[in-house]
Amino acid sequence: MRVREFAVDLRRPLSTAKGDIDRREGFLVAVETADATGVGEATPLPGWTESLAECRNALESVGDPETALTDGTLDDTPAARHAVSLALADARARDEDRSLTSSFALSSSLATDSHTSVPVNSTIGDSGVESTVEAAMDAVAAGYDCLKVKVGARAPEDDIERLSAVRDAVGPTVSIRADANGAWDRWTADRFLDGIASLELEYLEQPLAAEVLDGHAALRRLHDTPIALDESLAAVSPERAIASNAADVLVCKPMALGGPERVLSVAERAEDAGAGVVVTTTIDAVVARLGALHVAATLPRIRAHGLATASFLDADLAPDPAPVRDGAMTVPEGPGLGIDVASLFD
Repeated sequence: MRVREFAVDLRRPLSTAKGDIDRREGFLVAVETADATGVGEATPLPGWTESLAECRNALESVGDPETALTDGTLDDTPAARHAVSLALADARARDEDRSLTSSFALSSSLATDSHTSVPVNSTIGDSGVESTVEAAMDAVAAGYDCLKVKVGARAPEDDIERLSAVRDAVGPTVSIRADANGAWDRWTADRFLDGIASLELEYLEQPLAAEVLDGHAALRRLHDTPIALDESLAAVSPERAIASNAADVLVCKPMALGGPERVLSVAERAEDAGAGVVVTTTIDAVVARLGALHVAATLPRIRAHGLATASFLDADLAPDPAPVRDGAMTVPEGPGLGIDVASLFD
């Protein structure tokens, strides 16, 4: 197994629960099988995964990559596990001369005709009403038909005004999601949900703190707007989140969950429970973004995913074979991830 360290700068600082970050640092991993070489990426993110140092130590401890995935060696280091898991999956798909999406579909009970194109959402940051509407209209003009609007930094009434203005501007056919990043208590979330009831949001993401599953379950019972969980999946297991009936949608980050096969496993259980899955990145480089795209393309429901994050990076590790065009990403046909491994390790 080969490991290469990398760092890529962001175009602008990214705010996280652990503070602002201005670059993404991580590791590319190449795993060689008898007939193919696959590549994976570990890009830790504070608050979601292990630290960069812990990730490095975990990767250095790997002997046999296959064994490391099954013996618990990497269970506490999800970014490191993601890299190894993705590299092995990529190698298997290349050996089979299949795209990674096709390979995932063969091994998943989600079995469906995999998608050749995946719609993605545009993220609209927190700003005043006019700026929010302008950003929403620009996104729609660029071909996006799903907008994720950040809320929670202002009074609920102000966010309701922003979302109402966006709905008026884009019309009824554009899907709108709101993401509060756990900003509210139960009563504030109730006020907000009452205020946006007529706007027909696709869902409200993470209105309450990550650990408050019972509160999210109560919001689902009392309001018509669906509830999605994101940060909660870094605080509790996906199994517990599903069992708690706290979410209509689970927002799954392959890097944070420990690999693409873990997202597919969560999706299988979520489907059985009547919940959906949206795949997002942790502002990763091109290898992990492609892995997340192949996972999203394997899921049975066609919905917008949070994969349009290449624009956050000032540069990348290689040319992106799946850029966003007209609000969607075309899935590389293969083999594997659809990217040249050798060029990443030159």
